[in-house]
Amino acid sequence: MDGHIFGQQVVNGLVLGMIYGLIAVGYSMVYGVIGMINFAHGDVYMISAYITGITLSVLAFFGVQALLPTLFIALLVVMLVTGVYGWVIERVAYRPLRGAPMLTPLISAIGVSLFLEAYVQIAQGPNPQGIKPYMSGAFRFWTGTGADQFFQITYIQTVIVVVALGSMAGLAYLIGHTSMGRSCRATQQDPKMATLLGIDTNRIISLVFVIGSVSASIAGFLVTLNYGSFDFYIGFVVGIKAFTAAVLGGIGSLPGALLGGLLLGLLESLFSGYVSTDYKDVFSFSVLIIVLIFKPSGLLGRPAVEKV
Repeated sequence: MDGHIFGQQVVNGLVLGMIYGLIAVGYSMVYGVIGMINFAHGDVYMISAYITGITLSVLAFFGVQALLPTLFIALLVVMLVTGVYGWVIERVAYRPLRGAPMLTPLISAIGVSLFLEAYVQIAQGPNPQGIKPYMSGAFRFWTGTGADQFFQITYIQTVIVVVALGSMAGLAYLIGHTSMGRSCRATQQDPKMATLLGIDTNRIISLVFVIGSVSASIAGFLVTLNYGSFDFYIGFVVGIKAFTAAVLGGIGSLPGALLGGLLLGLLESLFSGYVSTDYKDVFSFSVLIIVLIFKPSGLLGRPAVEKV
């Protein structure tokens, strides 16, 4: 096994896993609080890619050229707009159906997903779109004396890892050490008792959707900078992968979302590098099935406890 090939696949897998983990956080948070799966979450990620491209184009039109201010402003705009999308999805597709049978909000979320895809396809066109490269260059790590005996992590991949870890750390602090985090945990454990104790559970649930959407928007922003292209259909595939990561790590667990994303990204990357890119999805889902057979709650998930 060549060290530089293995090292490069590990780097690629870690970067991909960070993206999956950021998106999986949204699935885990929504499921943890209201016990439902937001299948429109992947399309929020897709929306964030388009908002990134539009914002960068507008900034360039007005002459904003400096790299850091451009990226910082674009990220803030993307987070703000996609946060609004998350809030609207909760109010329109979930809150009116909160007491309905479980299948009803699931169908509603799928309907929202299809609506967002069609809306973006009509508004922006069906053809793939892209942005110019904003960062070039890479850190190289030599594994031998040959000219090609190295693996590298590009500057934008480094930014992805740093921003993803920073976002996860910030979210962990928010949930674990703030009054809003305590309200989220209380709503997750027992919504009725949380309401009796004076917690506005409707507001908390809306905030959870907003936070999950913002996490997906950060992932969409970073992926757009990395690959430079996007289309209206990218949310479906990435959303399914992130949902797989959430289930793999233990849906409802934020550390599990990150672990599941990293594991899924590494497995995909190593399988693509050493076996075949054509069957990497089959391999990833096969691993998920095996894990769920032996540990149905996921790697870090807790078995469901029925409340009486």
